[in-house]
Amino acid sequence: MGELLLRMEGISKAFPGVQALSNVDFELNKGEVHALLGENGAGKSTLMKVLTGIHSKDSGSILYQGKEIDVPDTRTAQNLGISIIHQELNLAPDLTVAQNIFIGREPKKMFDLFLDEKKLNDRAKNLFETLNIKLNPKDKVGNLSVAMQQMVEIAKALSFNSKILIMDEPTAALTDTEIDSLFTMIRKLRSDGVGIIYISHRMEELKRITDRVTVMRDGTYIGTVNTQEATIDQIISMMVGRQIYQNQRPEIKNRNSEKVLEVKNLNRGNVIKNVSFDLHKGEILGFAGLMGAGRTEVARAIFGADMRDSGEIIINGKPARIKSPTDAVQHGIGYLSEDRKQYGVMLEMDVKANITIATMKDYLKLGSLNNPKINDQSSAMVKSLRIKTPSINQLVKNLSGGNQQKVVIAKWLTRDSDILIFDEPTRGIDIGAKDEIYNLLNELAAQGKSIIMISSELPEVLRMSHRVIVMCEGRITGELINDENISQESIMTLATQRIG
Repeated sequence: MGELLLRMEGISKAFPGVQALSNVDFELNKGEVHALLGENGAGKSTLMKVLTGIHSKDSGSILYQGKEIDVPDTRTAQNLGISIIHQELNLAPDLTVAQNIFIGREPKKMFDLFLDEKKLNDRAKNLFETLNIKLNPKDKVGNLSVAMQQMVEIAKALSFNSKILIMDEPTAALTDTEIDSLFTMIRKLRSDGVGIIYISHRMEELKRITDRVTVMRDGTYIGTVNTQEATIDQIISMMVGRQIYQNQRPEIKNRNSEKVLEVKNLNRGNVIKNVSFDLHKGEILGFAGLMGAGRTEVARAIFGADMRDSGEIIINGKPARIKSPTDAVQHGIGYLSEDRKQYGVMLEMDVKANITIATMKDYLKLGSLNNPKINDQSSAMVKSLRIKTPSINQLVKNLSGGNQQKVVIAKWLTRDSDILIFDEPTRGIDIGAKDEIYNLLNELAAQGKSIIMISSELPEVLRMSHRVIVMCEGRITGELINDENISQESIMTLATQRIG
C-alpha cells in the first residue's frame, strides 16, 4: 500500500436536531482508489464536505501529507490540492472546454485588458496531453457528451495540481463504453500517485476499480476492508446493518390474466419503429436495452409526454385517445420518470403536497382545500410505503433519493393508477433503498397493479420481471419469459441485434 496521504480522525458534525457525523475515521493513501460507501443519509457527503471546506467540523482532526490542517473554505481545499467532482456536473455549457477549466484564472494580454485565447487553449492542450485525454480546448462544453463533460471536470480539478480527487457517483449517467474510458483514466491517475475517493452505489464496480472500501452507517464509521478480500454480500451487510433478502418476483397467479394495455404499431420518427406489445394484470414487464434503444421514448409516447406519429393504445380492451399526460392519467396510467428531480417531485414543496398534487381537485371543499383530508391521505401513504420523513410537512429536497422515489409512487397510488411505468426506478439510490423499492413493486403487482419497468441494470431486470421486452435502435428485437433459461447474455444478444 502506498504512503499515507490523508487521515481524518474522530470527525463529528451536528446540524440542528441531527448528528450527521459521530467520531468518523477515514484514511487515503497515495495512488489508491478508496471507495466510500453507505446508504443515503449515512454521512458520506457530509464527511466529504468537511474535507473540502463546505462544512466546518465540530471536532476531530485532519492530517494531510503528514501535517494537521484546517479547511475553513473550498478555496483553501483547492489550494491544498483537494478537489471534488459532484454527481451534478458544474460546468458552463456556453463556454469552451478551455474557458471552463481555467475560469477565473485566464491568462491575459495587453496590460491585462484582454483574454489571451491562444495561451488559454495551449494550457488546456498541454493538460490534456499530460492526462492522455482527447478533447478539443475550443469545443463548447454544451456540445459534449456527459462522459466528455466529466473528463473536463477531471481536467479542471487536476489543473489545480490536485493530490486528492473525490468522485461522487461518476458512472451514474455513463454507458458501459464510457465507463471503461473513465476507469482507464482513473487507473492512470492512480499510477501518477493521485489518491481517489470513489463514492458509488454500484456494487459491481468495486472489484474493477477500487483498492479498499470504507463503509459508513447512520453517521458513524463501520469499518474498512480490502476490496479483493471482501465479498459484495459482506460489504452490503456492513452498509445496511442487516442481511439483504434477495427476494424473487412473485409468480402471476394466472399467466393468461387479462390484458390491461395493448400497444400496436407505435411509431415516432427514428426513435420508435413499429413497436407492439401487451401488458397483463399483476405483471411486471421489464424493458431492457442499451442507452438510446428507445425504451424511455416508448414510455413517454404511451404517457402522452411525446406525440406519436402513428400507432394504437388500447386500455382494458378499449382504444384510448392519449395526446397528453393528462389524458394518460385519466386512463389510469402513472409515469415515474428516470429524472425524478426534474419530472417526478417538486423539491421545494413538502411531502403532503407532492403526494396529493395529482388528485388536488379531490381535496377541494367549497372552493378551499380540505387540509385535514390531505393530511390523512398523506400520512396514510407515508405509513403504507414506509417513507422515512420527520413529518408530512418536510420538504422533499431534504429526503434521501429512495424516499423521494417513494413519494412519487405515493402520488400515483393516491391517483389510483392501475398501470405504472417505472423508468430506472432505482437509479442513484443505495442498496437498502433498492431492496425496499423492489419489495414495493412486488407488493403492487400482487395487488393487481400492472407495471412496466425500464432498467439499464440487467440483474435488476432479471430479478424483477415476469417477462422481458428487449429493444435496439427503436425496435423490439425480442421478448423473453423470465425463467431459468433467461440470462444477461441472452438479453445482451437481443440488445445488440439490429433489424433492417
